[in-house]
Amino acid sequence: MYDAIYIEGKGKPTATFVFEHFANDAMSAASSKGMPVIRIVPEAIVSESTVVKDINTAVKAVFNDVVGVLTKPLTANEKSPKSREPENPPRIIFKGTLAEVNRFFYQRGWTDGLPIIPPTEAAVKEMMTGTDFPADHLVEKLEPRLGKATIEKIAVNAIMAGCLPTCMPLLIAGVHMLASNPVCGMMAASTGSFAPFWLINGPIAKDINIRSTYGATSPGDIANASFGRAMGLITKNIRGIRKQVEDMGVLGNPGKYTWVAAENEENSPWEPLHVERGFKKEDSTVSLMFPQSFQQMMPFGTDDKGILATIVGSVVPARQGFFAVLLTPNNAKSIADGGWSKKAVKEYIIKNAIVPDDYYSRLGMKTDKPFDRGDVTGPGIGPKLFRPSKRDPDPVQVFVFGGFGSWMGLLQGGPSPMTKKVELPKNWAQLVKKYKNIVPNYARY
Repeated sequence: MYDAIYIEGKGKPTATFVFEHFANDAMSAASSKGMPVIRIVPEAIVSESTVVKDINTAVKAVFNDVVGVLTKPLTANEKSPKSREPENPPRIIFKGTLAEVNRFFYQRGWTDGLPIIPPTEAAVKEMMTGTDFPADHLVEKLEPRLGKATIEKIAVNAIMAGCLPTCMPLLIAGVHMLASNPVCGMMAASTGSFAPFWLINGPIAKDINIRSTYGATSPGDIANASFGRAMGLITKNIRGIRKQVEDMGVLGNPGKYTWVAAENEENSPWEPLHVERGFKKEDSTVSLMFPQSFQQMMPFGTDDKGILATIVGSVVPARQGFFAVLLTPNNAKSIADGGWSKKAVKEYIIKNAIVPDDYYSRLGMKTDKPFDRGDVTGPGIGPKLFRPSKRDPDPVQVFVFGGFGSWMGLLQGGPSPMTKKVELPKNWAQLVKKYKNIVPNYARY
């Protein structure tokens, strides 16, 4: 749609073929670029189809509609579209019981389907003690809807998600990351159902109790759960990426609720991710990546050879984009004890994770045209699954987190991680002291 908008801006009319189930998405994309009533031609073939016969049939069926789209006179609304957004929305939008507030927010599409904490004036004011910026400070304008992520709006979504004020520095850094790379918008709206995975490094992880050990990405920890959830609500309510409107994930992904962990730096034999990326060990950072899938498996053996063989043998041939290995501290130690640095592990995976030459012929596919993810090296040569490039110089990552055990995991899909330093407010020590002890205390049986 952005191409069509550009052409229309040059004074040339367009007729854009759009998969019929993507009409809402197309019009939202056009609206975000200032042309909410651009004309489209709905067609009945999915965007990623490779079956030429089906593509031709679908396009021919609606081709005559192109003439009408290009020649029909503009309506009054097309000449001068009216804004659907109120110019001066009220500050207090609803009063009622907890159940009534939740129903009101849910029916307006402002929640993630789970109950929310009402963002009252008092709650938002307390949340904003987690930053030195004033309420009206504009952190970023977020695409695609160019929503204004002010401190107050970030705080509102943080309250809804159940955050403590100590989450605000992470949220502000996260918002900056969403705005700094247009790929973030593509990942959130893609048919591929990419889910944001946030990895936290540095002292802030301990300061606000982000889990890095057993069950690091499982439910049960307020910092892990609420930070990721708040970023999801910000994506929906400020960025304007909503399910089956802009977010066209075909299968969906449970990781979109919240997917957050801290790297287990204490028990890792290697330097942590943020140090590897040029930050100081005492810096606090947040890294963002967008995997599509998560595999968890038991290694063939718990020595370095068994673990590495499991990794190389478990890479999906149809994978695309980012790839990360998730190692428990003891598995990482086994590899390190075998003389492997983190860099050497990455190089080994890149070199040895290949598809055999006869792989596609055994699947009944044509051997003269191997399945291509952009890394095919030539006819008769099995495609390499990873190939460093200027765009992606470090296609394989290794993270150490979780408890002690033999299980290991793989993340696959999306662009390489982005990392940003977290800036802390002046009152950080007091904030940490105030909220540090809000942790689960389980009954012992």
